[in-house]
Amino acid sequence: MNSQDPSLETLQDIKNMMNQSSRFISLSGLSGISAGITALAGAWFANGVIQKSGSSSEGRIAEIKSYNEVADADLVSKLSESSLFLIAVITLVVAIILAVSFTYFRSTKQGIPVWGNAAKRLVWNLALPLFFGFVFLLKLIEAGVYGLIAPGCLIFYGLALVNASKFTLGEIRFLGYAILLLGLINCWLPGYGLYFWAAGFGILHIVYGVIMWNKYERN
Repeated sequence: MNSQDPSLETLQDIKNMMNQSSRFISLSGLSGISAGITALAGAWFANGVIQKSGSSSEGRIAEIKSYNEVADADLVSKLSESSLFLIAVITLVVAIILAVSFTYFRSTKQGIPVWGNAAKRLVWNLALPLFFGFVFLLKLIEAGVYGLIAPGCLIFYGLALVNASKFTLGEIRFLGYAILLLGLINCWLPGYGLYFWAAGFGILHIVYGVIMWNKYERN
């Protein structure tokens, strides 16, 4: 029995080396948690802008009597759209910075190159669906189809996670499936886009991050 232990350890070492060369396994659970908290904060600010814009628009619609007032109402709408876009950009940038930082710290601790071949394959397979999704969503915004923006974000992000999962920890795939499901449901409930957005990018990321931290980093 003891003579088999070295062989089993050798096979385990070979398996670990193959995983490190083909998959980027240094993703930190704290990255998911920080991204989820950032998304929830962004959703909270966005909800405040939407509520403020809605009350302002209702008040102006009730008082509209001339072309100038119609123009003012349009200006309020455009300002709210600009604010929401700014919140989305800031949320994305902060989430990326935190995710990269936690992953960098874990990679350094494990002695794994942060920008190796596995990481490059992961980023490419993640970025490709996101790029085409971004172009598609810009077209939706141009066409004024705002009700499909939130589900579109969820669907393309979920596809990106599933596509990239073969180059990193397998649990990413299940996060992608869950976000895809939320996006599809949101297509039939467009008025609740912000809540689905917060659930997908916020709550699911936090749950995923906690699970991954407990499984791979706690000890």
